[in-house]
Amino acid sequence: MNLLTDIEGLSSYNTSFDSTNFILLLFRFVCNLVVTGIIIRLMYYPKSRRRDYFFTFIVTSTTIFMLLFMLDTVKLQVGFALGLFAIFGILRYRTDTMPIREMTYLFLIIGISVINALTKNISYIELGLTNGIFIGVSWLMESNRVLKHVSSKMVIYEKIDLIKPEKKAELIADLSERTGLEVTNAEIGSVDFLKDTAVVKIYYVSGEVNTADGTGKMRDFVSPRN
Repeated sequence: MNLLTDIEGLSSYNTSFDSTNFILLLFRFVCNLVVTGIIIRLMYYPKSRRRDYFFTFIVTSTTIFMLLFMLDTVKLQVGFALGLFAIFGILRYRTDTMPIREMTYLFLIIGISVINALTKNISYIELGLTNGIFIGVSWLMESNRVLKHVSSKMVIYEKIDLIKPEKKAELIADLSERTGLEVTNAEIGSVDFLKDTAVVKIYYVSGEVNTADGTGKMRDFVSPRN
């Protein structure tokens, strides 16, 4: 009896092809892919050159869009879907900690994909304007029109006489000449008077993101314990 009921229940599902829903799915998917592609390929990738994150962002955007579009089709609760992807968005990859810039882009494409998949009660003009705002804000923040991109790195500095506060201008000038970078600021870390060296964190204007900034041998940056 239960088996017969299940079969009758399955037969009640609509298995006919709905051209309207198919066109809507295809149109919204293409729009979502174009918007996320513009942001990732033209704004994120030129500075980072990280193909692994490029792949991750595109596939994540596609997966979220398709899943949310289908979840909305079968009338599941939207709050559950958003909560699921909010949890996913704050997860860290086990192999490496995701940098703050990549994490920001991850949240960005998640938000765009959710909007494009679920907002069906607004006009296409409003939807296009919303996507255009995302693109415009991303472009503005990545450009140097608001703030110049400042990177930082740790260096071991041997001119111990220039670490004095009153000689900071000379320190910055010497670091700029020796590194070839436009150094804007320098912070003094641990000082080793036995070796006449100091750990200095320099800040410099950069046109692209350097993923090696801030990395190095930590034992060289930490003062030895007594």
